[in-house]
Amino acid sequence: MPTNAHPHASISGVGLALKRPLIAPLLAANGDPSLAKLSFLEIAPENWLGVGGLPTKQLASLSERYPLVGHGLCLSLGGLTPLNTDFLRQVKAFLLQHRIGLYTEHLSYSSDGYQAGQGYLYDLLPLPFTEQAVRHLAQRIRQTQDILGQRIAVENVSYYVQAPISDMDELSFIKAVLDEADCLLHLDLNNLYVNSVNFGFDASAFLADLPTERIVYAHMAGHYQQAPDLLIDTHGSAVIDPVWALLAAAYQRFGTVPTCLERDTNIPPLAVVMQEIDKIADMQRQAIKAA
Repeated sequence: MPTNAHPHASISGVGLALKRPLIAPLLAANGDPSLAKLSFLEIAPENWLGVGGLPTKQLASLSERYPLVGHGLCLSLGGLTPLNTDFLRQVKAFLLQHRIGLYTEHLSYSSDGYQAGQGYLYDLLPLPFTEQAVRHLAQRIRQTQDILGQRIAVENVSYYVQAPISDMDELSFIKAVLDEADCLLHLDLNNLYVNSVNFGFDASAFLADLPTERIVYAHMAGHYQQAPDLLIDTHGSAVIDPVWALLAAAYQRFGTVPTCLERDTNIPPLAVVMQEIDKIADMQRQAIKAA
C-alpha cells in the first residue's frame, strides 16, 4: 500500500523540465541571482537509468542545488501488456537514490501490445473514455503505487482523435480514474487548453469541476496552432495568454501547487526560459497575497 500520501510536500514554487541543452547553462549559472525563482527540476527517470559518466555527475551536481521531480514517459499505464515491474523497481531505486518525493505519469498508453518492455511507440496515445478503461487504468495505477510505496500523480494528456466507443467525456473519465485508483492529479494546463480548442469544450468549466484535493502538481507549456480549431501540443513555443489565464484560475481555485515549465524543442537561451519561470513565480506570489 502507498505510504506517502502527500509526495509533493517536499517541493514548492516553480520548476523547469530538465533537457540536455539546459544542463550546461544551469551549471554555469550556479549562484546567479537570475535563477532565484527556480525552485526545482523535473526529470524523466527512464532518460537517466543506466547512464554514467559526465551526465550522471552533472545530474548529481544539479540535484544538490534543486529538488527533483520524476515525470515518467513510458510506463504505458493504459497499455494491454503487463506492467513492466522490473522497470518500476528500477524507478523506485532511482527515486530513493535522488530523494525524489513526487513521481507522475500519463493517462495514456505508449506500447503496442507486445511483451512488457518492448514495442514502445514513443508517443502518448489517448484511451477510450469508458468504464472498462477506468477499471483497467485504476488497477495498473494501484499496482504501480504498491510497487513504489507511494501515491503517484497522473497527468491529463492532449489528444486529437477521440475513440468512437467512448461513453463519457474526458472530465468524467479523469475523475473516475482518480477515485477508483485513489491517486493524485498532475494538471497540465496547456493540454487542457489544447483539448478544449480541438474538441470545443469550455476549459474554465472543466477546470472548475476538478477535485481540489487531488491536484498536487501542474505543467505549463506552449503549443503549435495548425488551424483555428487544431492545436498541437509541441512544448516548442512560449506559453500563450489563454493558458496563463487558466493557470491564474487554477491558483485561485486549487492554491499555488508546484508548477513546472516544459520546453522540449526550439529551446531558447536560459535567460529567455527564465522569463516564463519568473512569471509563474510572480503569479504564485500574487495568488498567495490575494488568498
